[in-house]
Amino acid sequence: MAKRDYYDVLGVAKGATGDEIKKAYRTKAKELHPDRNADNPKAEAQFKEANEAYEVLKDAEKKAAYDRFGHAAFEGGMGGGGPRGGGMGGGDFASAFSDVFDDLFGDMMGGRGGGRNRAARGSDLRYNLRVSLEEAYAGLHKTIRVPTAVTCETCDGSGSEGGAEPTTCPTCSGMGKVRAQQGFFTVERTCPTCSGMGQIIQNPCKTCNGAGRVEKDRSLSVNIPAGVETGTRIRLSGEGEAGMRGGPTGDLYIFIDVADHALFQREGPNLYCRVPVSVASAALGGDIEVPTIDGGRSRVKVPAGSQSGKQMRLRSKGMPALRGGGTGDMFIELAVETPVNLTSRQKEILREFDKLSENETNPESSSFFSKVKSFWDGMKS
Repeated sequence: MAKRDYYDVLGVAKGATGDEIKKAYRTKAKELHPDRNADNPKAEAQFKEANEAYEVLKDAEKKAAYDRFGHAAFEGGMGGGGPRGGGMGGGDFASAFSDVFDDLFGDMMGGRGGGRNRAARGSDLRYNLRVSLEEAYAGLHKTIRVPTAVTCETCDGSGSEGGAEPTTCPTCSGMGKVRAQQGFFTVERTCPTCSGMGQIIQNPCKTCNGAGRVEKDRSLSVNIPAGVETGTRIRLSGEGEAGMRGGPTGDLYIFIDVADHALFQREGPNLYCRVPVSVASAALGGDIEVPTIDGGRSRVKVPAGSQSGKQMRLRSKGMPALRGGGTGDMFIELAVETPVNLTSRQKEILREFDKLSENETNPESSSFFSKVKSFWDGMKS
């Protein structure tokens, strides 16, 4: 069966431009793709026919040979560039399939070819912000300076002197990539002329050298909510690097690091404060005054006979939960302090107290040494 004219296959005139051919091919590919024509047995053959036609007509050299010799240009070894034997073999199938995927699904997936991403999105930025525990408790507004790339004001981000529009790269015809045949394989590389942008600038802006952006420090006012903790991430949309040649701006991510505190240790929304008390205060009991994270004071009653490690809770005196959810608690942990640097009189009083002490006075010691005696007796027997 004789092959159909490639221009008829795509439904374009013989003098059609590259953009017209590409547009017609995309329409045909969407219309004939086998996944959309499960009930049409002829769709796959027509789909391959459209790919074959586009593979030839999109290439300037192949198109010129076809216009002069027709299908004979690619038969019997002439030209060596088109599909041989009417099939979709070797490297040309890979090339055609790549075009099908890019052109058919590229828009839905954000674009794959360099030509579609010529206005490249700017990079996201990270800023590490260290805050005190008090600042994390109350929240704060803070101004930070971020070194970043901003849109060039001279060319308004276009990269061209005077704001002129870039032109389509003649090497890759705006695709941002070029293909070379190596045996049975088609190798695809980034276009060396436009570096994958798909466009070139004839007269680059002198301020940004054609990039459409310049390096500059920016001052940003940041709202740090109450309750943040180490590892909290705050996203500022559109405050990252400016995109290349007018592309969309990236985002800025602020990572919070809460500094250690001299008095408080934090575990989630709860705070812990270790408070030393004298032996006499722990034995007799009494009131002590402790600090709170808001800068206030709270009186806490120490029960008589308290031991080191005893904890007492102050409800709702901890950290606020991020994004609501109440406030944590504050835990007071007692540390009974052994007296040092005693005077002779103090030592005398302690010795007298020790002589008067009984098992009931030191129940933990009595229990421990009773277990030790039982352990040793058991070892002897």
